[in-house]
Amino acid sequence: MAVFRAAWVLPIAAPPIRDGWVAVERGVITGLGGDPPASSVDCGRVAVLPALVNAHTHLELSWLRGAVPPADRFVDWIRAVVAARRRYPDPRDAAIVGAARAAIDAARASGTGLIGDISNTLVTAPLLDEARMPARVFYELLGFNAPDPVDRVRRARADVDEARRAAPGVRIGLAAHAPYSVSPALFAAIREDIDAHDGDVSSVHLGESPEEGEFIARGSGPWRDLLVELGAWTDLWRPGGGSPVAYLSDMGFLDSRVLAVHGVQCSGGDLARLRALGTTIVSCPRSNRHVGVGDPPLEAFYATGVAVAFGTDSLSSVADLNMFAELAAARRVAPRVPARDLLESATRAGARALGFGDWFGSIESGKRASLIAVRLPAGLGDVEEYLVGGVAPDAVRWLDAE
Repeated sequence: MAVFRAAWVLPIAAPPIRDGWVAVERGVITGLGGDPPASSVDCGRVAVLPALVNAHTHLELSWLRGAVPPADRFVDWIRAVVAARRRYPDPRDAAIVGAARAAIDAARASGTGLIGDISNTLVTAPLLDEARMPARVFYELLGFNAPDPVDRVRRARADVDEARRAAPGVRIGLAAHAPYSVSPALFAAIREDIDAHDGDVSSVHLGESPEEGEFIARGSGPWRDLLVELGAWTDLWRPGGGSPVAYLSDMGFLDSRVLAVHGVQCSGGDLARLRALGTTIVSCPRSNRHVGVGDPPLEAFYATGVAVAFGTDSLSSVADLNMFAELAAARRVAPRVPARDLLESATRAGARALGFGDWFGSIESGKRASLIAVRLPAGLGDVEEYLVGGVAPDAVRWLDAE
C-alpha cells in the first residue's frame, strides 16, 4: 500500500483537506484524511484530485485542428467542417488516426482520465483501448430522411458489437446527432436500442444554436436551407412548434441515460424539464464561442439545479483538449458559480453522466486511484478557485498509484 500526502487533497465528494493524504492499494483508493502518517510519500506543494472528465469531444476530428476558422453563425461553421472532411473520406487514413492518437495522449497529459467521445466511424475505439484511456464512445447516427431507420439502427448495433470485440476496454453505444439531422423515426429506433441495452448511455447535440430553435419551432431558416442543399430534406417532416428540448422530450427520447450537449439556447422551462428528466447538460463554452453560438447560460444551469458536466468539443473548434482550460472558460462565463461546483462538474458529474460514477470522479474508498497532482504556487489561499483559473499541462502530473 502507498500513502500520498500533499498540501491539498480535493476529494470532490467532500470539502478540500489541507495537508491531506490518500492511501492506495493495487490501484484502488483505500482511505484519505488529514494529518498524514509519517510513512507517507510527500508529493510536495500540490493539490491531489481525481482525474478530470471530458464528457464530450470528437477525437476523429482532431486532424482539423486550426483548419476551421471561427464563424458568426453555426450553420456557416458546419458548412466549413463538411467541406474540410471531404479531404479524407477514409476514416482509417493515417492523418486522422495519427491526430486522434496524439489528442488522446495530450488529453491524458493535461489531466483527463475519462472521455466521452463522439464518433461517426468508430475509428477511435481501438485507439482509446490501445491507450488504456477509460472511455464511452458514442456511435453517432444522422439521417433526416433515412428510408429505413430500424434497419439503420440494426446495422449500427452490429457495428458496435464488432467494435466492442476489437476494443474490449471501451464502452460503446448508439447516439443521435441533433434534432435537425435525425428524423423522429430514427430517434425512436435509437431510443428503442438504448432501452434494449442496460448500461448504455446516449448523447445528442441539443439547443446549440438559434437556427436550431427556429427550425424545430417553425421548420424554416438556415437549417432547412442546408438540408435541402445536402439532399437530406423531406416534406414528410413537421416542425414541433416549441423548443428543441420540448421536441425531444415530448418524443420520449430524453432521460437520465441521455447527455444533452451544449444547451446554449435553453430557456428556464427547458432547464426545468431537463432537471425533471434527470438529463445532464454537457457544456463546452470555448467551442460555443468559436462556432458562433455565444456563451452558454451556465449560471442559469446551476441555479435551476440541472446536472452539469463539461467537455472540450473537438479540436476543430478549440485549441486543445485541456479540461483545465475549459474550466477557466466556464469561470469567465459564470463568475458567480462556486469553484467547487465547477470542479464537481468536471469530475464527478461527468463520470456519473458517462456511466462511470462507481469508478471515477471523486476520491473515495473503493474507487479507482485515477489521481492527478497539480503544482501550486506558494502562499495560495483558495485552492479551488486556483484550479478553475487555468492550469497548464506542465503543472499536472499523474500519481503512480499502482
